[in-house]
Amino acid sequence: MGAKLTYALAAAVLVVYFVLVGSRGVFLIREGTLVTVTFGVAVLILPLIGAWFLWKNTEFVRKANRLAEELEREGGLPLDELRRTPSGRIDRDSADEVFRRRKEEAELTPGDWRCWFRLAVAYHDARDTPRARKAMQHAIALREGRRTGV
Repeated sequence: MGAKLTYALAAAVLVVYFVLVGSRGVFLIREGTLVTVTFGVAVLILPLIGAWFLWKNTEFVRKANRLAEELEREGGLPLDELRRTPSGRIDRDSADEVFRRRKEEAELTPGDWRCWFRLAVAYHDARDTPRARKAMQHAIALREGRRTGV
């Protein structure tokens, strides 16, 4: 629950920021000179891009959470079998070992979104966030019946 609250708080702060920046853009446009209108339009573009990014990221998180809930109901969530250092961090060799197994599982059943979900978790545990996100996007697409280039 803490992660959801943190995400919601960060999103709310971003929305307030977008509104403040957008209001400055409108103020600049109302000044009516070539320079202020140009800057005003440029300032308005930034919150629009930020809002789009926030929306896409929120959709991704929502869909990934739905997959996690479905896997949990099925009893298919990956077990935490990782060794940890005394400080609590995941042991790199342990993460690599689990990752190899999850990758083999996904290669054997490339159309199973569950395998790709577990592979995404393994990528995350191995600290490879870009590949974790890509694997999760693939799992989402498979669950929705879409094909991706992965």
